[in-house]
Amino acid sequence: MTAFDEMGVLPEIAKAVDEMEWTLPTDVQAEAIPLILGGGDVLMAAETGSGKTGAFCLPVLQIVWETLQDIGAGKTSSSAVQHQHPTQWLLSLFDRGSALAVTPDGLRCQSREPKEWHGCRANKGVQGNEKFFFEAIVTDEGLCRVGWSTNQASLDLGTDKFGFGFGGTGKKSNDKQFDSYGESFGMHDVIGCYLNLSKGEISFSKNGANLGVAFTLNAQQKSQTYYPAVVLKNAEMSFNFGPQPFKHPPSNDYIAVASASKECTKENPINSSQSQSKEDSKPKSNAPQAIIIEPSRELAEQTYNQIQKFKKHLKDPVIKELLVIGGVSVKDQISTLNSGVDIVVGTPGRLEDLIQGGYLLLTHCRFFILDEADGLLKQGYTELIDRLHRQIPKITSDGKRLQMIVCSATLHAFEVKKMAERLMHFPTWVDLKGEDAVPETVHHVVVMVDPQKDKSWHNLRRHIETDAVHSRDNVRPGSNSPETLSEAVKILKGEYCIQALKEHNMDRALIFCRTKLDCDNLERYLKQAGNQFSCVCLHGDRKPAERKANLEKFKRQEVKYLICTDVAARGLDITGLPFMINITLPDEKSNYVHRIGRVGRAERMGLAISLVSKVPEKVWYHGEWCPSRGKKCQNTNLTDQAGCCVWYNEPNYLAEIEDHLNVTIQQVDASMKVPLNDFDGKVTYGQKRSNMGSNYQNHVQQMAPYVKQLSSLESKTQLLYLKRHMTTAAN
Repeated sequence: MTAFDEMGVLPEIAKAVDEMEWTLPTDVQAEAIPLILGGGDVLMAAETGSGKTGAFCLPVLQIVWETLQDIGAGKTSSSAVQHQHPTQWLLSLFDRGSALAVTPDGLRCQSREPKEWHGCRANKGVQGNEKFFFEAIVTDEGLCRVGWSTNQASLDLGTDKFGFGFGGTGKKSNDKQFDSYGESFGMHDVIGCYLNLSKGEISFSKNGANLGVAFTLNAQQKSQTYYPAVVLKNAEMSFNFGPQPFKHPPSNDYIAVASASKECTKENPINSSQSQSKEDSKPKSNAPQAIIIEPSRELAEQTYNQIQKFKKHLKDPVIKELLVIGGVSVKDQISTLNSGVDIVVGTPGRLEDLIQGGYLLLTHCRFFILDEADGLLKQGYTELIDRLHRQIPKITSDGKRLQMIVCSATLHAFEVKKMAERLMHFPTWVDLKGEDAVPETVHHVVVMVDPQKDKSWHNLRRHIETDAVHSRDNVRPGSNSPETLSEAVKILKGEYCIQALKEHNMDRALIFCRTKLDCDNLERYLKQAGNQFSCVCLHGDRKPAERKANLEKFKRQEVKYLICTDVAARGLDITGLPFMINITLPDEKSNYVHRIGRVGRAERMGLAISLVSKVPEKVWYHGEWCPSRGKKCQNTNLTDQAGCCVWYNEPNYLAEIEDHLNVTIQQVDASMKVPLNDFDGKVTYGQKRSNMGSNYQNHVQQMAPYVKQLSSLESKTQLLYLKRHMTTAAN
């Protein structure tokens, strides 16, 4: 039995993992896999390279496969949860709004939609001439109305003549008539809901205090069947229909709805019709059970490839997965969807196109997974995520609750926290990272580029082509104008990059540039410098096929260097990558950690070198105001002059990064020589440390003087204590 078997992972999946030489689960896998298998929502953050893709893919694969197996065996029923206890009173899984979630026990509901009301009715109703009662408790702040309605009423309780509600603002409502009643209520308040069908009266209580008659029913209304009902806006309530003791029992002549006689009880027709439709539990061919959203094509491809490896031994049924990204024939993707898909991995744009076109259905989605969620939110996909979440039923047709899994570089980002509060259902945090930190296996250093001290750029016959932001400026050697020094920095950084590659014999390295233009310029410069600097580019302007081919060339070590923008900073999984160079520091401090996280993975040592200009550098900054969004733009004015350039102050960004990480990053000179700590032992970048710490003999020699000093201090302390003790005794 493997360690993965012991966590409850299927033997077939554990076997595939074992063949990938994953002997033990990583920390994040050990924490997250049991939580996901247990049915909970999970928020996870861990170091880059920690195995978080496996942490969500393994349990998702298992649950999808088990569900398919149950469907094939005819074990599932669209009313699985409620038909386990057909006599119980529960909130209906079917007679409810699209954005209202009901817990599996059927006694608590929640809506995280901040702008819309979503309602629900119970799975049973009461009729006759008796007096009935149930309790509702506000379990989270928000707007809510609770009361009674017939099955003709809308789910927005109190907005038509068939529904009678009492709201948290202290208003009673029927047929859109909102009148003051009783008093307002909120968090932890217990609302009693009374229905007197003999007199035709509906009333409410708050924490046991009766608020008086709210509504009077006419003869026709008294003859109707009434269902406990609720409507919420970004709120949560729990219900007691009678099996448990009430917090504030009603007067003796009122009975709990759960105690109503069989003659007075009627099944909710919507609930009944749904429960009879066994075919509803069978997913349509284009209705996958899991949607995994990635911020980039490369990440989507990596996750897709991992799923294919993990499912290798899962047979009868076979899980079908689909990669949905741009740059690939949409017709082929639609054809695959129509032939049957269980798991979809994709990027937001193409996913949205297929969903809006009706080619991909969300009706049977069991898992909604956001990988690198902070990246998705920063790219502006908040509204899309919210919209997709609203469209996914919160309880699947077989009675299982939607599970949402969110992976993020940090759970402390404001946007991620807000999204979790808005969309997730009591998520468990798996935060094995805390605030951003650089892995211990990475040496990261800074090289200051100072054109006022290093004037070698004056005499360079061949140098890197710059980004042309100074094409209209009077730039000339010997001048100390800001424009001249800025151009000098761009030239020197090309030279410093080559110096770093040579000094450390970098046979494999990621090189990060700020813009796509900078990437293109550096690629040309390195190729001109000789065959020893073979390289390829990876950025958004390269066609998908070229991007994929370039990444494969780098992975197969057909070229030495991959030059990229931050599109590649998240999720690139390249084993044993030893080196990384920042041509320019990122303006987002968290991206510094993402970039550096590409090296030093799987306990292997890595070196990251950042080239930091000591003077301000003028750079391109194209925004929404730029007609071409940067393509062949020649407007070199600053943004405050309606242009597309800004002054980039790297020392400020360096200070923010150091403050963020709570470290001082070591600085080295232009020779790029990186001194090693005495206790690091011998380090070969790209490999595990050959000697974890110094050997025992050297350790003893280094510590001997300190041990001797401690021994002397201990002796002096003892003598001083005895001296004082004897003086005190003599007195």
